[in-house]
Amino acid sequence: MANFPQLDDTRGVWDLKEVNNAVMGGYWRNGGSRGVFGGGTTGSDTNAIQFITIATAGNTTDFGDLATARRAIAGLGNHTRTLFAGGVGLLNSIEYITTATTGNAADFGNLSAGAYGCTGLSNSTRGVFSLGYDENPGNTNAMDYITMASTGNIADFGNTTTATESRGGCSSPTRGLFGGGVGETNIIDFITIANTGNGTDFGDLTANKRAPAASSSSTRGVFSGGLTNPAKLAVIDFVTIASQGNAVNYGDLTVARTQPTGISNSIRAVTAGGNTGSRSDVIDFAIITNGGTATDFGNLVAATQQLAGGSQSHGGLNDGYQGTRIGPIPRGGGVGQRALLGGGSSPGRSSLIQEIQINTLGNATAFGDLTTVGYGRSAVGSSTRAIFGGGNEDGNPGDDFIDYVTFVHKGNAADFGNLTVAGFNMGGGMCSDTRGIFSSRGTPSIQNVMDYVTMASVGNATDFGDLSVSRNQFAGAQSNTRGIGAGGLTPSVSDVIDYVTIANTGNASDFGNLSVGRGRAQGVSSTTRAVMAGGQDANNDVNTIDYITIANTGNATDFGDLSNARRTDGTGASNQIRGVFMGGYIDSPGVYVNTMDYVTIATTSNTADFGDLVVVTGDGGATASNGHGGLS
Repeated sequence: MANFPQLDDTRGVWDLKEVNNAVMGGYWRNGGSRGVFGGGTTGSDTNAIQFITIATAGNTTDFGDLATARRAIAGLGNHTRTLFAGGVGLLNSIEYITTATTGNAADFGNLSAGAYGCTGLSNSTRGVFSLGYDENPGNTNAMDYITMASTGNIADFGNTTTATESRGGCSSPTRGLFGGGVGETNIIDFITIANTGNGTDFGDLTANKRAPAASSSSTRGVFSGGLTNPAKLAVIDFVTIASQGNAVNYGDLTVARTQPTGISNSIRAVTAGGNTGSRSDVIDFAIITNGGTATDFGNLVAATQQLAGGSQSHGGLNDGYQGTRIGPIPRGGGVGQRALLGGGSSPGRSSLIQEIQINTLGNATAFGDLTTVGYGRSAVGSSTRAIFGGGNEDGNPGDDFIDYVTFVHKGNAADFGNLTVAGFNMGGGMCSDTRGIFSSRGTPSIQNVMDYVTMASVGNATDFGDLSVSRNQFAGAQSNTRGIGAGGLTPSVSDVIDYVTIANTGNASDFGNLSVGRGRAQGVSSTTRAVMAGGQDANNDVNTIDYITIANTGNATDFGDLSNARRTDGTGASNQIRGVFMGGYIDSPGVYVNTMDYVTIATTSNTADFGDLVVVTGDGGATASNGHGGLS
């Protein structure tokens, strides 16, 4: 048998066939899914140890007892052991349990000094404690470390950049992060776990906060809750552990609280207990890659704060792989379900990126922010990226910015490059999984220019060709071969439908005509059908929905009606089955709306209610999805 690298032993070299044989033969090492909580205060200090199965949901179960009731303690774990250290009363003892069993804790050794407000993190072999507060000199920057598989006293690791206590601590297999702390600091330090030495500045949390919970996958660290005196926080921040930089706000706990504890199985970030104004028994979880609003998990045995936790499969140990055959990576075909709406005007310009899951119903949530505020943008999406181009940031004739985000990672956009021509009030985007096309501009005059970018790269756009008629603010849609531009403003309303072959540069060709000439509509599509909804005709907003069969040419056919007549400015998104029309502006009585409607693309009908946007975005937001008709 080959000497396969294991989750806790990375010796050896292997190929994919060998890994598959190990998985199917049952001798690939699995990470466990048990999480353990110990100590804390329920009104008096407790010695209770309780556990959950992180991959499921439910209330905690009794595990056993610590030798000493203690609060404000540190916890950490590897595949086999969970350790608890320090505590109020300037305790220096370290206790351990075997995580897969149940029973009382045993003595491990001692910290270098009695301390409370300690914080722990680990990989599979080494645990590191930030000591917190000791009697002399008070808040300390000392770090100790232990070897997880042995027992014995601690050794000096080095010093963090600041002296504080009640941090959050999390890790990848190589790096550890300590964030926040008493004094309401936003500082994040990092260490290389295998090497002793002082901490290095990583960046900043989104706010100064003490006592946040922390958890991680092997790539992402998550800090949840905490206190910015006097406010208790619900915010969830994340950082990419292998890099350096400031945290990004990408979700919220179900309940704002300070002094909770965090654990994970590399997929779920679980936050337990804390203080909401009184002690809490709440356990909730968020998906580490997604963020968003956390979901209820269950309850602790008793309302507890200042407890500690550890798990068998956090980010310092593995990336959540549980020893099962890896399925094919989905590529389009309606599999992608995330849609992002970036920017817009309501009426103030916005940088907010909002998200929905197309295959469910419900309200939008915050994803992050574009690099600039603005409206009048266009967007394209591949199976992995959403790319936003153009717009109007500050009243200038228009911008040439291109931003991008990765669908699976909530957070702020990064710079992609620049369009060939600056502008706003752009036409709808058209795209395949490899190429995105940005069409037309509204300034300084309406143009017929089309640019393209290669979706997987970064860099400036390249000229694609020209529209058949110079116009802007038309609806964009696509199959995996053709891009469709329908309607628009010349500046009078147009009923023209153009098409391009996305893989080939060149000018657009005439496809046919809409049933009603209009601009400021929105388009969605499957691989076979494009649907165009709403907009503004020569006199009024309209509720008209048309459709075409993309592989043919010809005039559009009536599909049904929107829930109300409104101009929708390009903010439609789809998977292969469902199209969602987001926001809009109703000219009379002159209001922006947060309405989202949806249709089933393969049928004809009026829209049904989907939910509401986070903020109304009625003028020139831009939408992309990772499951539209261009991605099969």
